[in-house]
Amino acid sequence: MKLILATNNAHKAREIFDILGADFPDMVTLKQAGLSIDVVEDGDTFQANAVKKAEEVLKASGYPAALADDSGLIVDALGGAPGVLSARYAGEGHNDADNNAKLMRDMAGVPAERRTCRFASAVALAREGRETVCVLGTAEGILLAEARGTGGFGYDPYFFYPPLGKSFAEMSAEEKSAVSHRKRALEALRQALQREKA
Repeated sequence: MKLILATNNAHKAREIFDILGADFPDMVTLKQAGLSIDVVEDGDTFQANAVKKAEEVLKASGYPAALADDSGLIVDALGGAPGVLSARYAGEGHNDADNNAKLMRDMAGVPAERRTCRFASAVALAREGRETVCVLGTAEGILLAEARGTGGFGYDPYFFYPPLGKSFAEMSAEEKSAVSHRKRALEALRQALQREKA
């Protein structure tokens, strides 16, 4: 089945290709399909945003299936922020460095034992004539006070993953793909599709 990814984020697209490529070998991004679709992410949950993106891209693209991801960082000491505003935490038009700088300011002085956090990823698959499937994956971590590593993107340098003793930015792409929130969401989606077939 032809599948269009409702993203132009190259990092996200690479992770999705790595994990779901065997299931959907005929997969393209919006850019590869020559489409420019900007969906307003105004939901108050990752799931609401993912479903909205997948369904709007399905309608606009003419593809039989569309996959969308909405993900971000949830920091317990900040009441769940940045949450659905993760990509624009420092405001519209700001970049990863600005978002991280604001997060560090907001978390200044918070002790290690109160720096629990998690990455969450909601993945929605919309298909013609079928109900949209939406699943959530999470990865638990601790928010570092200083950046570690040069890989990854977004908040990865500040997200310490205790089972591997590394930040997401210190991991290889393979290590991160094996344990990430997006990996868990995509695996849950794969299982949901297998149950459908059964």
